[in-house]
Amino acid sequence: MDVLELSRWQFGITTVYHFLMVPLTISLSLLVAAMQTAWVRTGDLKYLKMTKFWGKLLLINFAMGVVTGIVQEFQFGMNWSAYSRFVGDVFGAPLAMEGLVAFFVESTFLGLWIFGWDRLPKKVHLACAWAFSLATIASAYFILAANSWMQHPVGAELVDGRPRLTSIWAVLTNNTVLAAFPHTIFGAFSVAAAFLVGIAAWHLWRRTDETPVWRSSLKLGAWVGVAAFAGLAASGDIQGKLMFEQQPMKMAAAEALCHTEEPASFSVFAIGDVTSPNCEDVKSLTVPALLSFLAHNDFSSEVKGIQDLVPLYQEKYGTNYPVDERLGELSGKPIDYVPALPVTYWGFRLMIGFGALSAFAGVAALWLTRGGRMPRGRWFPRLALASIATPFLGNSFGWIFTEMGRQPFVVVPNPSGVDGVWMFTARAVSQTTVGEVLTSLIALTLVYGALACVEVFLIRRYVRAGVAGVMPPDKPDKPADDVLAFAY
Repeated sequence: MDVLELSRWQFGITTVYHFLMVPLTISLSLLVAAMQTAWVRTGDLKYLKMTKFWGKLLLINFAMGVVTGIVQEFQFGMNWSAYSRFVGDVFGAPLAMEGLVAFFVESTFLGLWIFGWDRLPKKVHLACAWAFSLATIASAYFILAANSWMQHPVGAELVDGRPRLTSIWAVLTNNTVLAAFPHTIFGAFSVAAAFLVGIAAWHLWRRTDETPVWRSSLKLGAWVGVAAFAGLAASGDIQGKLMFEQQPMKMAAAEALCHTEEPASFSVFAIGDVTSPNCEDVKSLTVPALLSFLAHNDFSSEVKGIQDLVPLYQEKYGTNYPVDERLGELSGKPIDYVPALPVTYWGFRLMIGFGALSAFAGVAALWLTRGGRMPRGRWFPRLALASIATPFLGNSFGWIFTEMGRQPFVVVPNPSGVDGVWMFTARAVSQTTVGEVLTSLIALTLVYGALACVEVFLIRRYVRAGVAGVMPPDKPDKPADDVLAFAY
C-alpha cells in the first residue's frame, strides 16, 4: 500500500466514525428542544423526564463527536497538504464559519443549557436549548457547503494555478449544497427516530413505571422516522438529478451502467461481477425506463454508460497522469476514471435499503400503538433495537458512495465552471512516508476503537437506568413539586 491509499483509508475510517455521532447530535438536539418546549408549555412532568433522559444521551454523543471531529481538520494538513494549498482560499471560508458557529455558538449555549437548569428562568433556559440545536443545523450547513464545493466548484476563478474565491454567496448557495443539505438533515432525523423507537420499545417491553414517557418517546420517534424517510425520498430524487448532470460517471457507476441506454432501466438487484467492463456476466432485476425518469424526469431520455463516458473524460482531463515524482507509482500511468463499481453499486442500494428498514420499524410502531394499544410480544422490541443500526448504516453507505463515487477526483470538475478548478486525488496527498501514515492510521484507529467502547458503555449505562438515572428520587415526606425544583 502506498501513501495515497493509506491516507484515503485513514480519512475514510475517521470520517465514517465521526459521522456516526453527527446525525444523532443534529436531530436529537432538536427533538430534545421540542420535548422541553412541550414541558414548558404544558407543565406535564412526562416531558421533563423525556427532556432529561434523552438530553443525557445527547450530551454523551455530542462529547464524543467533538473529540473525534477535531482530527478531521488536522488531517488536511497532515495527509492532504497539497489539497489544502490548492483549495485553501475557497475551502477555508465555510470551514471558518463552521468553526465560529460550532465552537462559539454551540458551545456557549450548550454550556448554558447544561448548567442553567436551576439558575436560569424557564424560557431563557429553553431558548438556550433551541439556540444550541439550531447552531448544529447551521454548522452542518457550512460543512456541507465546503463539501459541495468539492463536488461542484462555483464562485471561484483560477489565479496562478489555484482557485481564488470570488463569491462566498455563490459557494453558500451552490445548488449542490441546496440539494445535499435537506437530504442530510432528513437522514439525521431518521437516526434519532430509530434511536427513540428502539430504546423506548425496549423499556415498554420491560414494563417499567414510566410507561407514559416511553410511549410518547416511541410515538414521537415513529412519526419522525416515517416523515424523515419521505423527506429522504423527495430530496434524494432532486440530488440524484443533479448528480446525473454534474457527475455523470458517479451515477453511471451507481447503476453499474456499462453501456448507454435509451430509455435506461433501473437496476434493483444484480447477480454477478459488477466490475466487469462489459457487464456480460451480470444479471439484473430491473425496472424499465425508471433510470431515465430519475435522471431527467421523463421515461424516454438517454443515460450515458461508463464505456461512453470514459472517452469524454479522457478528452477533457487527459489519458495519463503527469510525469511527477510526487505522484509516486501513478506518475505517467493511465488515469482510471471509473470508481470502484462494487462500492458505488452496492453502497447506493444499501443506503436506500437500510433507510427503508428504518422507516418500516416506525410504521410498525405506529400500528402497534394505535388507539391506545401497547406493543406485545418479544418480536417488536427486538426489531426496534435492531433497527437502531439501520439509519446509521444507511448514512454511512450514502457518504461512502458520495465520496468514493467521485474518484479519481478530490475536487470534481464543474461541467459549466472554470477550466482548471479541479484536482486529482493522487495530487492532493502530502509528501509523507508510508511508515508515518501507517503509524497514524493504526494509532487513530485504536484510539477511536477505545472511544467507541467508552460511548457504548455510557449510553448502555444510562439507557438501562432509564428515567431514574437522570431524575432525583421521589421523597414521600416532600411534595411532588420538589421534583420540579430539581430542574429550576
